[in-house]
Amino acid sequence: MEILVFLICFFSSVVGAICGIGGGVIIKPVLDAFGIMDVSAISFLSGCTVLSMTAYSVVRSKLSGSSKIDQATGFPLAVGAAVGGVAGKNLFQIIKSISSDGDKVGAIQAACLLVVTIGTLLYTLNKERIQTRSVRQKSVCVVIGLFLGVMSSFLGIGGGPVNLVMLFYFFSMDTKMAAENSLYIILFSQITSLIVSIATGTVPAFRIAMLFLMVGGGICGGICGRGINKKIDSKMVDRLFIWLMILMIGINIYNIFKFV
Repeated sequence: MEILVFLICFFSSVVGAICGIGGGVIIKPVLDAFGIMDVSAISFLSGCTVLSMTAYSVVRSKLSGSSKIDQATGFPLAVGAAVGGVAGKNLFQIIKSISSDGDKVGAIQAACLLVVTIGTLLYTLNKERIQTRSVRQKSVCVVIGLFLGVMSSFLGIGGGPVNLVMLFYFFSMDTKMAAENSLYIILFSQITSLIVSIATGTVPAFRIAMLFLMVGGGICGGICGRGINKKIDSKMVDRLFIWLMILMIGINIYNIFKFV
């Protein structure tokens, strides 16, 4: 079982680093489908895995001088995402406290993720026909980042496809630039989410060995994914992203029925 978890985190992080979705959008629903741990533990460990992968990718890009992050919009987005990460974590705890049944929380997360994934797929298939914008106002960037942070933290996916759609539409970024800026936003939202979990004592029970396995898989996947991203063009990234969304729609539908 440990090897399976490592491989899931590794391959999810490879794809996540290539597409800029963090990997959590794959890790969370796949582990839910296998029923390896309870919903809270999976959400927390998925967030830690995504945090490790994005930290490596962002720091490595900065040190190599190849970073495509636009700080004029990227930093306000990250600030908003950091605040949103706190709000999303609180929202998760509220819903969890209302329902004593962890499966119901998992069903809500799966349903929300299904809607987000379908919307993302439809946008990606039609993005060539959609007129994009070039938002520069810092206040608007913060609000968008806030929304992304809430989604990221509440769903336990790190950031996922919704980040890319927002960056495509509001900032007219190409696929590769959106991928790198998405990882930057995810990094901030996951850091604050982790800090809040530790500070409020809401870290769920889990085996330490599982944490090291998942984080190790995330970092190794980030290393491989970053290397692959450099060697393929944006059209290939788009095709990979579309097939990934189709796969995730199927997994989330399965999880909704599984939890209900």
